[in-house]
Amino acid sequence: MSTQFPNIAILGRHEDSRVAEPMQVLARHLTKAGINVLASETLTLDLPVTRMAETDLCDSADLVIAIGGDGTMLYASRLARKSGTAILGINRGRLGFLADVTPDEMIASVDEVLSGNYSRDSRLLLEARLIAQSGEESTAYALNDVVLKRRETGRMVDFVTHVDGEYVNTHSGDGLIVATPTGSTAYSLSCGGPIISPQLDAVVVVPVCPHTLTDRPLVIPAGHAIEVTLLERDETKASITVDGHAVAEIRPDDKLFISAADKRITLVHPPGFDFYGILRSKLFWGRDNRRREG
Repeated sequence: MSTQFPNIAILGRHEDSRVAEPMQVLARHLTKAGINVLASETLTLDLPVTRMAETDLCDSADLVIAIGGDGTMLYASRLARKSGTAILGINRGRLGFLADVTPDEMIASVDEVLSGNYSRDSRLLLEARLIAQSGEESTAYALNDVVLKRRETGRMVDFVTHVDGEYVNTHSGDGLIVATPTGSTAYSLSCGGPIISPQLDAVVVVPVCPHTLTDRPLVIPAGHAIEVTLLERDETKASITVDGHAVAEIRPDDKLFISAADKRITLVHPPGFDFYGILRSKLFWGRDNRRREG
């Protein structure tokens, strides 16, 4: 088969039988189609694949097919950030806003992509840079969100936000979420944030359980830099998580800078991709779930 993707990496938690089965089917199908299939050297399945270190997969692949839930897609995005390798998601998770191809449609959808019948979807990445008072710096990247959260049950954290150097607010509460449009359907949504179309270059800043109820979510252009400073309070403890992974503790007077990264993540969709259809399906829009008597 003549295709733009002669080298395809497959990625997923192969220890999970729900992932292992479609991974086996897909690897054999791609091999028969003349595709060089790449997989992690830790893969325990007996498959006709080229094995290598998982961190090197995206450097050698023209396309990554991630089989699993949105967690697997987020992991694939971390691997693909530097190389820019496109990602196609096969949903074997529970919610699946990112991985939009169902197992039943997997082979047909992959064949459509291989034949060139697909669309590319460029997604915003956030860069989170934490500068400690000591001058030590750490950087992480988020496809979904960057979260400041309290570490002591029952204790609020106080922090200040600036956008492009302009003072915005002094907050008290459980923390703060800065989410991309992709992440607007994740933690941000559960905290009352809006759903943002993936094509919009914007981020949403969402207070988590604010002490003041007028402290509301704020949507700003993606090109604006956000600065967050934790204030000194008795026994203040807070941490930073990026796409659900704890990356650092933040201390009073440390500076957290969040801005659009210089690279983006590319998702591949087969024909029929419908963002609003996914929202209707996952959020049960248009359904009357009230119990009918009689």
